[in-house]
Amino acid sequence: MKFKSVAETKFDLVSLGEVMLRLDPGESRIRAAREFKVWEGGGEYNVARGLRKCFGYRSAIVTALVDNEIGRLVEDLVSTGGVSTEFIQWIDFDQVGRIARNGLNFTERGFGLRGGVGVSDRGHTAVSQLKVGKIPWQEIFVNQGTRIFHTGGIFARLSETTPEVILEAMSVAKSSGSLISYDFNYRPSLWAGLGGKEKAQEISKQIAPYVDIIIGGVDDFVQSLGIKSTATQFSEIVPDVVNSYPNFQLVATTKRDLKSASQNSYSAVGWSKDEGLVTSSINLDVEVLDRVGAGDSFVSGLIYGLLNNKPLVTALDYGVAHGALTMTTPGDNSMSTLAYVEEVISGGSAQIKR
Repeated sequence: MKFKSVAETKFDLVSLGEVMLRLDPGESRIRAAREFKVWEGGGEYNVARGLRKCFGYRSAIVTALVDNEIGRLVEDLVSTGGVSTEFIQWIDFDQVGRIARNGLNFTERGFGLRGGVGVSDRGHTAVSQLKVGKIPWQEIFVNQGTRIFHTGGIFARLSETTPEVILEAMSVAKSSGSLISYDFNYRPSLWAGLGGKEKAQEISKQIAPYVDIIIGGVDDFVQSLGIKSTATQFSEIVPDVVNSYPNFQLVATTKRDLKSASQNSYSAVGWSKDEGLVTSSINLDVEVLDRVGAGDSFVSGLIYGLLNNKPLVTALDYGVAHGALTMTTPGDNSMSTLAYVEEVISGGSAQIKR
């Protein structure tokens, strides 16, 4: 893949998506909690955050927040993660939240036979009301320059207007020479009552022709993209996917063997035009503290490998190691470093470091 050079760009990656305030009851359950820790998180944002904080690359988030104390808390958390906040669209607060509000995400981690639970409170958020013509895409992709534009299926289903914003952004990004990354992240709960999988397919089929790097598994391709297939394995469906969309330069997904909420194996498989079908060289057994955000961390690690012109197997390994490490710390994002990611790839032990 040919990326724009560092010299001609201000950002390595710009993400478009919602950033919510995550409220975490820790070892308790939401229904019994008396206190919560707060983190910031969002499927598209987490990729930008991981690429910046762990891998040291330049990233920004395009989103919208209501200008009140909660919005400014989210901004502060984003800034702590090193992600540029210059493209946040600030919406006036009406003192109640009738017109627009900031999204909340109550998430408990699960343990053993008790699965994790997520309760989103994100209706009528500021970012869901973004419309075409409101974001300075020319400034972002042409004047300042961006190597990769990333967004996904979560943002695509926040409202009737968010897919239009995605298409507007992708059109400018493509014409500027930026590569486009898209994570299907198909969640039936988001599409329920808003057209279901039929609407998901209608929107995905408009977005897919712009995309260079696509993240998704069999269910994403069948349910969200509408690929007609009886395949049960990634390797079986990839030929149908890339024949339908020859613009896809790379297709990738994670593989998890879930033993319990606290244990799973973690690996990845991908396909590229240059290398064909490739499986990660590492398959990690992970003791899970908090699995939320692991898939997004996989994407940021994968993109790091691609930006460094690594072979696909190596890029997949960076994604797997970073995603696995994210499951060992609380919150949506890793508390890792590039050195530790590389240690995991090379088979480093969990021995205490003094």
